[in-house]
Amino acid sequence: MPSLRRGRLALAAMLLLALSGCSLVDTLTGVDRSTPTGERVEAQYERYFEQVLEWRPCGEGAQCATAIAPLDWDSPSADTDIELALSRHKATGGSPQGSLFFNPGGPGASGADYVRDAPAQVVSADVRADFDLIGWDPRGVGSSSSVTCYTDPQDFDEFLFGIPDAERGTPEFEAETEAAAIDFAQACAENSGPVLQFVDTVSTVRDLDLLRALVGDERLNYLGYSYGTEIGARYADRFPDKVGRLVLDGVSDPSQSLFDVVLSQTKGFDRALRAYLGSCTSADCPFTGRPDADIASIAELYARLDAQPLPNADGRLLDAAVLDTAIASALYDEQYWPILSTAFSEVLEGEASTAFMLADAYYGRENGRYLDRFYESFIAISCLDYPVERDPAVLAEQNAQLRAITPLVVGLSDRPDPLCGNWRFPPRPDVRPMSAPDAAPILVVGTAGDPATPYESAVSVAEQLESAVLVSYNGTDHIAYDEGDPCVNSVVDAYLLGGAVPDGDPRCGF
Repeated sequence: MPSLRRGRLALAAMLLLALSGCSLVDTLTGVDRSTPTGERVEAQYERYFEQVLEWRPCGEGAQCATAIAPLDWDSPSADTDIELALSRHKATGGSPQGSLFFNPGGPGASGADYVRDAPAQVVSADVRADFDLIGWDPRGVGSSSSVTCYTDPQDFDEFLFGIPDAERGTPEFEAETEAAAIDFAQACAENSGPVLQFVDTVSTVRDLDLLRALVGDERLNYLGYSYGTEIGARYADRFPDKVGRLVLDGVSDPSQSLFDVVLSQTKGFDRALRAYLGSCTSADCPFTGRPDADIASIAELYARLDAQPLPNADGRLLDAAVLDTAIASALYDEQYWPILSTAFSEVLEGEASTAFMLADAYYGRENGRYLDRFYESFIAISCLDYPVERDPAVLAEQNAQLRAITPLVVGLSDRPDPLCGNWRFPPRPDVRPMSAPDAAPILVVGTAGDPATPYESAVSVAEQLESAVLVSYNGTDHIAYDEGDPCVNSVVDAYLLGGAVPDGDPRCGF
């Protein structure tokens, strides 16, 4: 991605742009330049907020740009600046209201790629008509200054899919697991450079405020999914006076500790698995439709796979951990349940291919290569956002709580997390409730059967944010707005297009 080239516009052009609300287009080069807000900031940040984004064609109807941000917002230096990659589709209507920023989640997912390649999957045609749709890659992600760990996909395969020689649960197994984690952490430190220390979400929130100003918006309009909701909630709390229209869907709770997140997700995926098993009454599904009995059968299957992993055609081995990832991958969306049934049927017959297909989809792996560095970014950001629990007694109690929910828990240990516990940089956490005092109304959308960010998280965040309105959807998938439900979509679109705030807390599909 080329570095941003800064330039100065003539005073007359600046005035014209300020009056018209438009960007300047260089008809000879195809470059479209944004006009920053010109807002007052501390002197050490002026050169960042004075940048002029240069948008160039980068796909069918899309434009891309690069912004510069400080590596460390508390100590900015031109010597260590990082790049932030953006993409946009300009509003298709004649009277755009401004920009709508989008983050698809993760952490680690590329918003720039998502918006560039699939704008119709982000928002409705009416919203695309009224807003410039902008995606960006947060620091550490994608085409921005990014996290890089293993450069050889075979090394990453060994890290993700390699099976220790020792028996699961033994000290020898844990020692092998920790050695692999230390090697991974070392590779990240060697190949990522200085950015690895500063990929925390708090820094990303400050980046987002910079990008808002650079596209010329006085207030942030934003749609965030999953982890993107945490970015949005934290933004609202830090910059409440700059909140425009914020939609948070598939809500992550910033007040939760890492264990709270794991606990709620364990409950969420257990509910989703039970919903899947309860529907498992056809000949295509190898279970009985009785969730308790079927979960016991899956636990036995896990034990058999750990004792004798199934070989895949590419040489990888399917153990309980890989099957667990495959199951989770399929439970994000009900449309994948038939594929999960196929995977279970095959594994019971000694075939691993569909289970690996689901696990590969989770990790972004295709034909032996990784499409991006999503999972590396996921780990790096998570290790900075949460402190590591190191008390064996606390860990033992936490593990007991998880085992009380389901027998299908893999990789529990009374030792600190081998990855974040051996990370090269200390965490930069900000785990607390978000209130966003005096912010404009915020729409919080929660799905009753969401496995990854359970509905309780949406309820909690809606209670924390003083101006939030909770929209509840009776579904089983991770995100509500992209499911096409007319009730949810009408509420979200009316809010984005006209700022309409629903009376009360809408309940859709109940």
